[in-house]
Amino acid sequence: MIKVGIIGGAGYTAGELLRILLNHPGAEVTFIHSTSNAGNKVTDIHKDLLGDTDLFFSSEMNFEGLDVIFLCMGHGKSVEFMEENELPSTLKVIDLSHDYRLKRDGNSFVYGLPEMNIVDIEKAQYIANPGCFATGIQLALLPLAANNLISDEIHVNAITGSTGAGQNPTRTSHFSWRNNNLSAYKIFEHQHLGEINQSLKQLQSSYATALNFIPLRGNHPRGIYVTAYTKFDDSIEKAVGLYKEYYGECPFVHVVDENPDLKQVVNTNKCLLYLMKHDDKLLVISITDNLIKGASGQAVQNMNIMFGLEQKAGLYMKPSAF
Repeated sequence: MIKVGIIGGAGYTAGELLRILLNHPGAEVTFIHSTSNAGNKVTDIHKDLLGDTDLFFSSEMNFEGLDVIFLCMGHGKSVEFMEENELPSTLKVIDLSHDYRLKRDGNSFVYGLPEMNIVDIEKAQYIANPGCFATGIQLALLPLAANNLISDEIHVNAITGSTGAGQNPTRTSHFSWRNNNLSAYKIFEHQHLGEINQSLKQLQSSYATALNFIPLRGNHPRGIYVTAYTKFDDSIEKAVGLYKEYYGECPFVHVVDENPDLKQVVNTNKCLLYLMKHDDKLLVISITDNLIKGASGQAVQNMNIMFGLEQKAGLYMKPSAF
């Protein structure tokens, strides 16, 4: 049984982690840390877990006997945590923040996108879990980069649910503003561009084109809908074949033959990809749940790989039909 600790337990990603891990056949949550909620019941915050757990939030962090910890703190906090705490040499760390996703000197974290780095993840001690937008966009583009087929600018529009902004309400995330509304933000300069470009360069060393990304705030709670297109000179049959070959051993990514909708992936760790050819452009639709495949589900998928479990362990979740 994998002994698990969660650091930063009050947010959406920690709540989703708990929902998955409490039903995981090979994992046991030992503690969930939250300075602001220490001593309170976990279900005081994560009310959807009422009846599923009697855990309390803890202010203490005891790493003895633990196998893995998940860092679910705000961006910048994971670096502080790693610098301030002496961790056991055998303890594995999966960080859900942005802090360690970009390669730099002294960064020993492996970028945890299983569909690209599974061999390195299997051997890793530290994992940097990808961002939610970055996951959906990369899954739309990896087969092209792996076959050295990105030769022109890439254009991406992606709409995310309000949970992507975190649990603390802001002017652009509370219901009365978000409902029946749509807005663009961080146009051409979203923070996930760095990790996306890094991955495409990893697979296609000649990659040097522009990735034009327009993120949009949707009026739904969860789910990311990506449309990405770029020049592609071959046929749609060729493109579909490349994508199915690339993702042939990937249990959560499905190349589908009908135009999907967001509710087909919400509350699951799935990514659905649908390809269309228009003149010399290949359009890829990629849909994921930002809290599951875009965060906590992918983190558990990485844990499964690190400990030699089936990737799907604890992650069989069906979308709602409504």
